[in-house]
Amino acid sequence: MATAGPDLLGALPAGQGGGARGAFLWGRGVDLAVFGGSAAVALALAALSAGGALPAWGFLLFVVGVDVAHVHTTLFRTYLDREELRRHPALYAAVPLACYAIGVALHLASELTFWRALAYAAVIHFVRQQVGWVAIYRALAGERSRVDRVLDGALIYAATGWPLLYWHAHPPRAFQWFVDGDFVSAPWLAAAVGPLGAVYAALAVAYVARAFHSARAARAPLNLGKHVVVATTAATWYVGIVATDSDFQFTVTNVIVHGVPYMALVFAYARERAVEAPRSLLARLLAGGLLAFLGIALALAFVEEMLWDRLVWHDRPELFGGAVDEPLLGPRARALLVPLLALPQATHYMLDAVVWRRRHTGPAQARALGFRSGGGGAGRGAGRSGRAADGGSGAGGGGVMRAPQRSANREA
Repeated sequence: MATAGPDLLGALPAGQGGGARGAFLWGRGVDLAVFGGSAAVALALAALSAGGALPAWGFLLFVVGVDVAHVHTTLFRTYLDREELRRHPALYAAVPLACYAIGVALHLASELTFWRALAYAAVIHFVRQQVGWVAIYRALAGERSRVDRVLDGALIYAATGWPLLYWHAHPPRAFQWFVDGDFVSAPWLAAAVGPLGAVYAALAVAYVARAFHSARAARAPLNLGKHVVVATTAATWYVGIVATDSDFQFTVTNVIVHGVPYMALVFAYARERAVEAPRSLLARLLAGGLLAFLGIALALAFVEEMLWDRLVWHDRPELFGGAVDEPLLGPRARALLVPLLALPQATHYMLDAVVWRRRHTGPAQARALGFRSGGGGAGRGAGRSGRAADGGSGAGGGGVMRAPQRSANREA
């Protein structure tokens, strides 16, 4: 995504809507369950786990069922909507073609170059998704202050960037983003961990002070949704990367909090679009409700992961069969196939950075983001205010490939 999940930055005029739902996307209970609940589950799993490698059941549940599946839900916002395709044909043709061509070129240069580029794109996607969610909640609450915007963004970048700095400065870790060595090893950065950690702490104190000031002096309502996103981002990134050192704990704290809110957003959007176009393909697919939505995404995720394992990785024969002793493909064949298999993920990153912005926002998207409770009055100007979910660059989400020692974070 270049941003993870919906990239809403600058898309929404502050204070435009939310209606009866207040400063929540889908309502207080649903929002807290999606954002706070997903983080609580992730942190509980990390706390209860003894660590170690991701088991087969964890791979199916968290990698295939959340991380890879959330990438494929992007289809409901893009390629499964014929009207959307007619509005932006060049975008939807050029992005996958460009991603594939760049991927082949990078892979021909070296396999590590390909994975390193994809890993850093994924990181940006994940970070930007959190920035987007916070920006949406700020817009829903009508927070117009530049101080809030700057402080919110700085704290989210610190809450994600500082653990990433620690990761780079303290190799090796027991987990990877995609494959071993995809992050640059930089022990020399260790000297910056302490000072920048102090900056992070100062930003956190300033954020809390600002929240108290707004609640007491300015008498502003508590922006609970924003505070939950900020707090859970800080907690999950710290626990998964710094406080623990295992593939399992990194995976659950990474993919659940990233993938679940994104799928919730896309489902909300798809339902709104189905109401607008009841005879469309999207509406027919959504006739089965949430189960149909998840079933399609899960089926695509399983097929994709099976292709990865049968053709490239060969490390999960207990799940996908096809155990082999020797690689099936040579370097040139891999250079053509690997970027093709990674295309859903790469396309998800790029499109997610675009389709949630103001110029792509129609009534259905505005309502799905909580900015209008009514019908068609949402107009294109009621887009989003920040990133929203899969960070645009993902975002984010989506992981698709894993090497024998890759971390369970697919899309990330």
